[in-house]
Amino acid sequence: MDKATGITEIWPGKSYPLGATWDGEGVNFALFSEHAKIVELCLFDSETKQETTRIVLPEQTDQVWHGYVPNLSPGTLYGYRVYGPYEPNVGHRFNPYKLLMDPYAKAIDGKVNWVGEVFGYALDHDDEDLSCDIRDSAPFVPKSMVIDDRFDWEGDQQLLTPWHQTTIYELHVKGFTKLHPNVPEELRGTYSGLACPEVIEYFKDLGITAVELLPVHHFLDDKRLADLDLCNYWGYNSIGYFAPDVRYARETAKGEHVTEFKEMVKALHREGIEVILDVVYNHTGEGNQLGPALCFRGIDNVSYYRTVADQRRFYTDYTGCGNTLNMMHPRVLQIIMDSLRYWVEEMHVDGFRFDLASALARELHDVDRLGAFFDIIHQDPVLSKVKLIAEPWDLGEGGYQVGNFPVLWAEWNGKFRDNVRAFWKGDSGQLSELAYRLTGSSDLYAHSGKRPYASVNFITAHDGFTLRDLVSYNDKHNEANGEESRDGDNHNLSWNCGFEGETKNRAVNRLRAKQQRNLLATLILSQGVPMLTAGDERNRTQGGNNNAYCQDNEISWVDWETKVEDEDLRLFTKNLFEIFRRHPVLSRRRFFEGNKIRNSHAKDVTWFTPACEEMAPENWHDPDLRTIGLRLAGDAISETDDRGQPIVDDTLLILLNAHHKPMQFDLPQLRSGEGWQLMIDTRYDHGIDHRKKPRRFRKHYKMHPRSFVLLRCDVKK
Repeated sequence: MDKATGITEIWPGKSYPLGATWDGEGVNFALFSEHAKIVELCLFDSETKQETTRIVLPEQTDQVWHGYVPNLSPGTLYGYRVYGPYEPNVGHRFNPYKLLMDPYAKAIDGKVNWVGEVFGYALDHDDEDLSCDIRDSAPFVPKSMVIDDRFDWEGDQQLLTPWHQTTIYELHVKGFTKLHPNVPEELRGTYSGLACPEVIEYFKDLGITAVELLPVHHFLDDKRLADLDLCNYWGYNSIGYFAPDVRYARETAKGEHVTEFKEMVKALHREGIEVILDVVYNHTGEGNQLGPALCFRGIDNVSYYRTVADQRRFYTDYTGCGNTLNMMHPRVLQIIMDSLRYWVEEMHVDGFRFDLASALARELHDVDRLGAFFDIIHQDPVLSKVKLIAEPWDLGEGGYQVGNFPVLWAEWNGKFRDNVRAFWKGDSGQLSELAYRLTGSSDLYAHSGKRPYASVNFITAHDGFTLRDLVSYNDKHNEANGEESRDGDNHNLSWNCGFEGETKNRAVNRLRAKQQRNLLATLILSQGVPMLTAGDERNRTQGGNNNAYCQDNEISWVDWETKVEDEDLRLFTKNLFEIFRRHPVLSRRRFFEGNKIRNSHAKDVTWFTPACEEMAPENWHDPDLRTIGLRLAGDAISETDDRGQPIVDDTLLILLNAHHKPMQFDLPQLRSGEGWQLMIDTRYDHGIDHRKKPRRFRKHYKMHPRSFVLLRCDVKK
């Protein structure tokens, strides 16, 4: 069926691969829909964006509709109209008046114009979504784009940095470089901006081995935010699981942003930096039953989404975003697996962080730890080799699953965040849990055969206060979000000093700066994988906004104007990462055993009270004890390197004092008699007093209030 151009020729084509595949002579189109009656392919003029052609896909094979159109080329814009019943009460929402994006589109052009035409139902009817809207949505919705997949990787491959040597830096593609003075203005906020030599050098100098990018799959700015003149800045509203979002592209014609993304990955890999993607496979941007008809809903609603069993009009929502993808359907599992493999094999990314990953495990209502999704990944020859990180919770009943994800998976350790914050705030009763958090959380991960690096440790993330704001604000200040500050959590570090936000009180500012150093030292020098949020190493503030998901402006962007205190904190953080890298006793591949190892004179880990007595059971539950020490025996690591040689390190002593008073800590005696050498004391801006010569301490160390100290003793080789 030709609408304008006279193109009538279409061949049967192939049912695989799904999506639009250019072979140099034409394009094969393939779309899954189990319940459709007819599928039309719609082609658009790349300049005017006007629809030029409609052609019925001639073949259906195993519920895949397909056809091959000769003489089409990269840059072609297209979409689908899918015919079938509009019966919301039984879960069907077909509407051929609505142009639909290809779920397998590798590039997407344009954005949603939030007019009534983009909804599958008539907005002005009293029966809400039960009446079908017959206005054409094509002028108001994004179009899918055919691309040329070819790219010269010049031998690039995944880096496969060992987990125990990994340091992660979570950042937003746009926000990280938007204000960067050394990035050319036309590249700021783009994939190319992240590939600039000055940016990559910043990562390397800081000590980062992997960047974790907030979602770059094509996503939607939902209508509510658009009406408030805001946007979905973070990007947790995916609609295109194969398409890098065009917002972060320097060039967009003919899918050039796909090439730009690949160039970014290649540039980062060349300097030894991995790329991890934050991915959102638990829901889509189409929302609940009152959301728009843009893609999955109109292609096959009951296949793609979980609907309420006895009320198929409504969606089961474990995500808080209106819908949940139907992981019980094999084609939904397929699109997720195809997407993951595409990003690994074609885009060369090194791993994934899965948003609300517990939702992916739900096969019925309960979270099934051995769900099909995890089984499939476990046996997959491609995906089982990359880094897999779970955000181990969702919003449904039983969704908090920290420590319950299967082998191969690391997890965002929310218990590390909460316990370490509480300890440095001065809350009582934190020591027994703190011991687990500092040593890799064996209580969460050892039972399933995992290693300490299953714990991705963090203090802050994109969601919540920045590190600076965490220690500066007693209350959240989310007024700019338009929700009267009802959004965002209420968890912060306030020690009720009476000063909120920026202040000229020097004592308060010194205390805040020291608390930042305490938190950073605890994060980076604990067992597990440290994850730093971009800008935390340079005092980034959001003015107390702890839910800046909709703020694409200076609230969220990293400020690169550097004050003295910003550079001090950056150098302190850099020093911590250098210590982490130089001392393998801080990044063990096995949990501590608490026993003497081989011929060592000491246990692999020993816990001390300030009186240098080994911690007894009653000490762990002493509500007044807020000071503790742990000795890590460098000659008792009980591990070998890749060549089978024993790993030997210096013995380290970590002291933590969360008390508001100074504390004298009696030091363990050393057989050498040489004393302990100071490496870090958070009382100092850089972690050490450069005005004095390095000192060794033999009997005791006087700790300042609320301070972290690291000492070392050379192992005699």
